[in-house]
Amino acid sequence: MNDWRIYRGAGLPHDEIQRLPAPPPWRDFSTGGADDTLAGSDRRLGVKRRLVQNHHPRPAETDAVNAALYLRRPLLVTGNPGTGKSTLAHAVAHELRLGRVLRWPIVSRTTLQDGLYRYDAIGRLQDVQLERAQAGAPGSAAAPAGIGSYIRLGPLGTALLPSDQPRVLLIDELDKSDLDLPNDLLNALEEGEFAIPELERLADREPAVEVLTDDGHKVAVLGGRVRCTTFPFIVLTSNGERDFPAALLRRCIRLELEAPGEEQLRAMIEAHLGSEAAGGDGEQGLVQRFLSREPGEVIATDQLLNALYLTQHASRAERVTRERIADMLMQPLDQPR
Repeated sequence: MNDWRIYRGAGLPHDEIQRLPAPPPWRDFSTGGADDTLAGSDRRLGVKRRLVQNHHPRPAETDAVNAALYLRRPLLVTGNPGTGKSTLAHAVAHELRLGRVLRWPIVSRTTLQDGLYRYDAIGRLQDVQLERAQAGAPGSAAAPAGIGSYIRLGPLGTALLPSDQPRVLLIDELDKSDLDLPNDLLNALEEGEFAIPELERLADREPAVEVLTDDGHKVAVLGGRVRCTTFPFIVLTSNGERDFPAALLRRCIRLELEAPGEEQLRAMIEAHLGSEAAGGDGEQGLVQRFLSREPGEVIATDQLLNALYLTQHASRAERVTRERIADMLMQPLDQPR
C-alpha cells in the first residue's frame, strides 16, 4: 500500500490502526515491568546496541566517568538537548552491570525531600481513623500497619542505601530546579547520608523499620538514618540554562558533551534502527543534513532518529512528502517557527 498514513482526516471510522507498525525501539513500552532492570536502558541505548562494535565515546567522556568512579564524586554533564547526557548514565549502568538506573527528573517545584523520601502522613491518619471506627466490628482484630508502610524512599534516598556496588542515579535537568535545590543537595552529596525524623523519633522502640524503596522493594532502615557504604555513581545533567553555585561545582566532576560526530552518529543509528537504516540515499541525506547544520543551530539526535524511522515507513510516499516529514521533524530547537 502506497499510502503510509494511518489517520487521514476524512472523518470516516476505519480499522487502519491495525496497520500501525511496531514503535521505534526508543518508544517501545511493551517490554519490561517493575522487575525488569533493562527495559529503560534498552530504550536509551538501543535494543541492538550489543551488535554495535564501532561505538566508542570520546576520551574526555571516559576520563570523566572514570574520575567520578574513582573519586566517588557526582558527574555534572552539560550540553545541548539530544547530545546524550542522560544516555551516559544508562551506558555506564549497562557496561558495569549496575542494574536499573534510578531516575530523578527535576522540575521547577522539585525539592530535596522529593529525592530523599516521602511520608504519607495523611494516608496514615486516615487508616488510623478507619481502624478506630471499625474497632468494635466483628473480625476487626487485624494489627494496624506500621509507620514504614507510609514511607517511600525517593531515587536519591534509594541510591544512598548500603550496598556492595554503587547504584547509578540520574538527576535529570538540574538547571530546571529552583534556586535552592543545588545548595540543598550539598550535604547529602558530601556526607552520603540523611535522616528520616519520623523514624528517628521511634528509634528506641523500633530500631529497624521496613520502608519501600524507589525500586518497589522493602528494606530495613536502622535508627532512622540512611547511610551509604558505597557512594552511588550520580550523573547530574544540565542544558546550560543557568549557572550553579561554586560549592556544588567543586564537589562534581564536570563534563561538557558536544554533539556526536559522524562515527558516533552512525553507531547510534545502527544501535536503534539496524545497519540498513542509514544506507539509502534519502537516509544518507538526512544524516548529512544533521552533520552540516549551521554553527550554533540546535537539532537533537532523537530528532534525526525520528526522521529516519518515519521516512523508512513512508518510503513509498512521494519524495516531496518524505521531505515535508523530514522538515517537520528536524526543525532547529533554538529557532521556533
